[in-house]
Amino acid sequence: TGLAMGMGAGPAMLVLLAACAVMPAKDPLLNVCMDAKHHKTKPGPEGKLHDQCSPWKDNACCTANTSSEAHKDQSYLYNFNWNHCGLMPPKCKRHFIQDTCLYECSPNLGPWIDQVDSSWRRERILHVPLCKEDCEEWWEDCKDYLTCKENWHKGWNWATGTNRCPWGSMCRPFSQVFPRPKDLCEKIWSNSYKYTTEHRGSGRCVQMWFDPAQGNPNVVVAKFYAWKKRSSAARMENVTPEVDKATCALPWAGLVLLPLALLVLPEGWWGCGSRGWGSL
Repeated sequence: TGLAMGMGAGPAMLVLLAACAVMPAKDPLLNVCMDAKHHKTKPGPEGKLHDQCSPWKDNACCTANTSSEAHKDQSYLYNFNWNHCGLMPPKCKRHFIQDTCLYECSPNLGPWIDQVDSSWRRERILHVPLCKEDCEEWWEDCKDYLTCKENWHKGWNWATGTNRCPWGSMCRPFSQVFPRPKDLCEKIWSNSYKYTTEHRGSGRCVQMWFDPAQGNPNVVVAKFYAWKKRSSAARMENVTPEVDKATCALPWAGLVLLPLALLVLPEGWWGCGSRGWGSL
């Protein structure tokens, strides 16, 4: 019986080896959703994402309901009120809606997901490299709107259940609170974003705005920074990176038993007949 089992294991082992050579392992930094308040556990199609969130409908980390709430002045998502210093103009608000859509819906933020110890989320994004145009248009369209805070993540007065300006703070134009586009993009959400001089379409920066008919440009960007992150980690550990991360590793026991499996293969198995390699 042991020999019979060995004879069956030989071809199975070789099939496993062949499969490992062609089946890429899942990259934990790509096509993932962060562990946060409203995110799905894994990305997938969402046929009816609302308005500005619609570019992600083919592969999204948000639900249709989340995308709809992202467009409201004060939604159940975070009870956050954009109009804390008067009515936010539509041309400014659209950037904050797009920012929310990117955060809630994008499956391409894996290289910048960071662990946090928070009551409402376990992960956040940190230093996502925004394209120059996205950041500068955001600042340009909001520079005349008023706000009382530089960091919108914390420090609000939540006594009424929604964010209000802290006592003693003054409402000032964005252009005073955030003198440059870089200040707005990097400070407003505690360094979630990083201002870059990279342009849309460069493959080196994340776009908040894109035409889904042209494909999602952030897929390529995520792949580049995932590769960069792995390369950097390998250099820091002073080890040679694996030649191809896509090759899956067999357990040591499997490698040790492989020669034995080859020895007990049925005679003629290596031929090109009905039981040979060509029939696999």
